[in-house]
Amino acid sequence: MTNKRTAHIISHTHWDREWYLPYEKHHVLLVKLMDTLLDTLERDEEYRSFYLDGQTIILEDYLQVRPEKREKLAHYIRAGRIFIGPWYILQDAFLTSSEANVRNMQIGHKDASAYGTIAKVGYFPDTFGNIGQAPQLMRQSGIDNAVFGRGVKPTGFNNTVSDAGYESSFSELLWEGPDGSRVLGILFANWYSNGNEIPADEAEAARYWERKLADAEKFASTDQLLFMNGCDHQPIQRDLSAALAAARKLYPDTEFVHSNFADYLQAVSGSQVRELSVVKGELRSQRTDGWSTLVNTASARVYLKQMNRLGQAMLEKVAEPLASWASLLGADYPHHLLTYAWKTLMQNHPHDSICGCSVDEVHREMVTRFDKSRHVAESIAEDSKRWLANTVDTSVFAGYGEDALPLIAFNTTGWSRSGVISMELDMERIYFREGHSLEEMNRRMREVDISGRVLVSHDGSIVACEAEDLGLQFGYDLPDDQFRQPYMCRRVKLTFEAAEVPALGLKAYAYVRQVGALQQAAVQAAGSLQAGRSFMENEHIRVDIDQDGSLTVTEKQSGLVYKDLCVYENTGDIGNEYMYKQPNGEQARTTKGLPAVVELTELTPYRAAFRIVHEWEVPASADELFEREKQEAVYFPERKAQRVDVMVPLYIETTVSLSRLGKGVHVQTSFVNEAKDHRVRMLFPTDLAASAHKADAIFEIALRDNMPAAEWENPSNCQHQQAFVDVTDESGRGGLTIANLGLNEYEVLRDGRNTIAVTLLRSVAELGDWGVFPTPEAQCLGEHRTELMIIPHAAGGVESGAFAEAYQFQTPWTSEQTSVHQGKLAPVAAPLAWEGQALAFSSMKLDEGSGDLMLRWFNMTPKACELTVSSRLLAGGVYKTTILEQKTSELELAASGGTRLNARIGPCEIVTYGISHEQL
Repeated sequence: MTNKRTAHIISHTHWDREWYLPYEKHHVLLVKLMDTLLDTLERDEEYRSFYLDGQTIILEDYLQVRPEKREKLAHYIRAGRIFIGPWYILQDAFLTSSEANVRNMQIGHKDASAYGTIAKVGYFPDTFGNIGQAPQLMRQSGIDNAVFGRGVKPTGFNNTVSDAGYESSFSELLWEGPDGSRVLGILFANWYSNGNEIPADEAEAARYWERKLADAEKFASTDQLLFMNGCDHQPIQRDLSAALAAARKLYPDTEFVHSNFADYLQAVSGSQVRELSVVKGELRSQRTDGWSTLVNTASARVYLKQMNRLGQAMLEKVAEPLASWASLLGADYPHHLLTYAWKTLMQNHPHDSICGCSVDEVHREMVTRFDKSRHVAESIAEDSKRWLANTVDTSVFAGYGEDALPLIAFNTTGWSRSGVISMELDMERIYFREGHSLEEMNRRMREVDISGRVLVSHDGSIVACEAEDLGLQFGYDLPDDQFRQPYMCRRVKLTFEAAEVPALGLKAYAYVRQVGALQQAAVQAAGSLQAGRSFMENEHIRVDIDQDGSLTVTEKQSGLVYKDLCVYENTGDIGNEYMYKQPNGEQARTTKGLPAVVELTELTPYRAAFRIVHEWEVPASADELFEREKQEAVYFPERKAQRVDVMVPLYIETTVSLSRLGKGVHVQTSFVNEAKDHRVRMLFPTDLAASAHKADAIFEIALRDNMPAAEWENPSNCQHQQAFVDVTDESGRGGLTIANLGLNEYEVLRDGRNTIAVTLLRSVAELGDWGVFPTPEAQCLGEHRTELMIIPHAAGGVESGAFAEAYQFQTPWTSEQTSVHQGKLAPVAAPLAWEGQALAFSSMKLDEGSGDLMLRWFNMTPKACELTVSSRLLAGGVYKTTILEQKTSELELAASGGTRLNARIGPCEIVTYGISHEQL
């Protein structure tokens, strides 16, 4: 190092919007902090700048209470004394979707740009682990760095460069994503509070800086030393200028600078002469003892994760694609509503929120936000699907009579889809405006004849269906140009299998009278779906159900047989919202060998289903010692508590179903939790030879070792997942994918069977971390429902289409009743078609600035692949963009009339294309 080292002091506060206090109590503290900050900036010109924690939502929160401070706030931002962005909120990246991570960056940039400046800092100060694709996401956002606090173990320089994978010799390192993107990583080796509360008194300052400078130099690779002047909810240090003056007097060989990230990062890059460690991919604290990863936040308050998954799916996989297609046909694209819905949803995405590791009041408010965001998404979807349905040419059904009832099935996933749909149809309506008495309206609706109807496809083939009479129902329309229009109707619930609906497309059907030629027509072939007393099978899968309710699933193409699936496991949990801790010496309880009630509940041409009931008992709670250990704040790995001998019932009802064309077994579980301090998981032994497995992560199918590192001490090795986890045999013969809906925690057990264990429920009693914060509602007493899908496959998960099946499982079907009319769209239609086996489709939306259609994919594999897109929309021009939807290059179309794009996609690349289009 040079003789003149530089100490960069960056003032900040890490602002958890809600955590150990409810949101509004933290909000009050934020207003006080911001008032103090503005006053300090005005009073003290030597107080150079403040970093506003990388999240623009702080501006919204402050101005909500202090709108009169907007101009003063904007002045200091433009003057470079308050740094804002690049995110909207500081999210937990592993528990929020790929597209949510992108929207977070997009909205953060948009909000910051309104003030004329964006801090280009890849800021992850307290993220509970860091996603592998962060370097690529940063690079596509114009950011060449990542500043983070977790995931890598600093070793200190010992004349070698650490190359142990997840260790770094220095606080500076190179972080490489799976696509090869690299950023300069800055690890808070001494945490983001290592420059907090700097003394102004010289004697205190001498002791302070002697320790702090030595700590920083232990890990620094240059003479540019970073000191973060702040911490969680840390108030402004108003005497910082005096404190730095004292430091300069004490250490004339050190330049003390009230700095900012831009200056610090530039100084580090300019001073770098040593070779840095390269860490690759996910940073999950793999090289630690495993007790402080905070990974079990993935199963704290599972209900939040389930609501989040649905909210994300409704926005990015339903509302946005439907609204995009509708806009191509003349509808207005609701940018404003989508932004509002995304912001409302993302207010639940900070790590202390979505992780479920706050006090109870916080998570009650989250439920309301989830509902609010989803209601907006549903409204957008309803308007869009109605617009599209009115544009479909359903005149093909005119020959079935005036009472033909057309309906549209929408597939908003990125792959062609078959599956069972249930929807409600109004057989006939009478509007109140028609002037009939209510008695007359009700009588006429009850007399509507709903018999003698069949479901037909656009080509005239009869589609097997079940119609449930819902009887007399009330409804209403909300026209754009009239007062609300109430009506009474006769309604049925129609269930059927939609077959091969195109990707991002639709298919028209009609519920019609069975007259004429239809009386002689045969219902569409039932395929190979069969079921008996304890089995069901189609052409892909056979499912046998044992007396204890466990499943044996045979994948027919590979011949692989998976036994003992869907066994339930129960253990105690004396940890907290952050971490799971099983009582010492406890043996897990399971339903293996426990007799179950098994009955066939559905057998139609399109689906078979079984109901399985377990009447189980589990310990009521942890014992009295646990209460003392919590009150005394005993560190959770050192707790000695056990579970009580008193038992409570755990009645579990499981429904397993298989559709005619399905490649997976749908598993639905419901139970009422009466126990405390415990965990419930579902087990899926694979019995496959594999030393590693794959899990869906953020724009990545992450490859993870089954065995933890040598220094790992925690008996548990749970991990995060998004849509699925997969174990594939090393021979490549086949594998087992377990998809989930909002169940973000799994573990591949070290049990000799490579069992996949998925957490359904974790009941805990306290927040944990730095104090004693009881959270009785985190026990999650009451009713719970979960959904998974078992997808056995031949070959790999990509090649077999199992991963595509798992992604489709995340997205609900959309349907809409319409009338017989002409229209621009054919009865089977889609705005585009694409091919690329190794690619996963991620989103279809409109860019707010250009109005262009944006399409995003990512390569699921570490090998380059090909993408082909076909659409007459391409004739308007197509270009490549970043995740911020900023154009990077124009693309040439294939010589086929300007309607086909052939593109080569790099390994693990996230690719976005913009299409300059005219209306269809």
